[in-house]
Amino acid sequence: MSEEQSDSNSTGYYFDNASTRVQSSFVFSGPAFVILMVMMVTLVVVIVMGNALVIFAFKVDKSLRKQCNYYFLNLAISDFLVGAFCIPVYIPYILTGRWTLGRGLCKLWLVIDYLLCSASVFNIVLISYDRFLSVTRAVSYRARQSMTHQAIIKMIAVWVLAFFLYGPAIIFWELVMGRSRVPQDECFAEFYYSWYFLLSASMLEFFSPFISVAFFNLSIYLSIRRRRLHSRELQLHLQLSEPASTQGEGIPLSHNWGLGMKLAVRGSIHSQASSPSLGKLDPSNNRAAHPSRLSRDKKIAKSLAIIVCVFAICWAPYTLLMIIRAACRGRCIQHHWYEVTFWLLWLNSAINPFLYPLCHSSFRRAFSRILCPKRHTTPPSSVLRVGQ
Repeated sequence: MSEEQSDSNSTGYYFDNASTRVQSSFVFSGPAFVILMVMMVTLVVVIVMGNALVIFAFKVDKSLRKQCNYYFLNLAISDFLVGAFCIPVYIPYILTGRWTLGRGLCKLWLVIDYLLCSASVFNIVLISYDRFLSVTRAVSYRARQSMTHQAIIKMIAVWVLAFFLYGPAIIFWELVMGRSRVPQDECFAEFYYSWYFLLSASMLEFFSPFISVAFFNLSIYLSIRRRRLHSRELQLHLQLSEPASTQGEGIPLSHNWGLGMKLAVRGSIHSQASSPSLGKLDPSNNRAAHPSRLSRDKKIAKSLAIIVCVFAICWAPYTLLMIIRAACRGRCIQHHWYEVTFWLLWLNSAINPFLYPLCHSSFRRAFSRILCPKRHTTPPSSVLRVGQ
């Protein structure tokens, strides 16, 4: 078989496969059409409103303008654009089965969609890394909170890396190959069946970020657990030293003094290393603070587990099916399963504004002021009483 024949057969395969995909996947009855339309529009509203609330809260509440919160803003911007542009453009395409907006807008939509989804993933990694530093290097981290230019540089780096992951391939793949494999009434990337490229890109887009997020959050959990054990150890030493210091039976003065110095040094070290949210290990209030700190640690550990699980659930099915589909050239996986996993990616953009900012009390207070302004206004009568 000559090279021209193989190219024509290959091109014919892609066209036949695409037409079969359209006929089998985009034919909906009246009720199914309405249900899908309502679900998609609802998802768009949730994504746009949820992420717009995060952006608006960052604008109106100056207390949120810290280095750590800029990464939440960057995540909200990428997820907001997913709901404002990517999904609305895709809805007519999936419901009618035909791309009618032209080849130029198709490439633009593909570049922006891949860019935003990748930027969302990299922002999640950046947020996890920032939280990792806030726990493991608390002193130096708090000193850098006012240096917003470092946060802005990292935010820009996220967008640049996200663009170069897929953008050049979407734009120049057709020029390098010398022909297009995409039919005129379809819109998908030219590397749709190039498993070697998809595997390489998936390593950067999913596998490496997932391992990083899991590592950072596991390190945070272990650090919290280690501090709790140290707190219990310090409390036990204090309880054992109190009777000896009051009674002074059988314990030399030098031993009491040495034990007190060790406890004082250990307490100062732990208080400097711990973040403000975890409380300082002050011997005078350690017994009262321990139960609340223990419950707070459990909440933090649960939130970290939820973050990793949601990220894996939303991204793992799409990534694995994408690689398998490309390896078997679309013959082993029906397209509707790929569509389900594709929408899971966009569902992650609807979950993020509730999952990440709402885990922080500062964002919860800002949302409460925006959504319930009357609750935070001081009644005139109370002001008069204070003045009197």
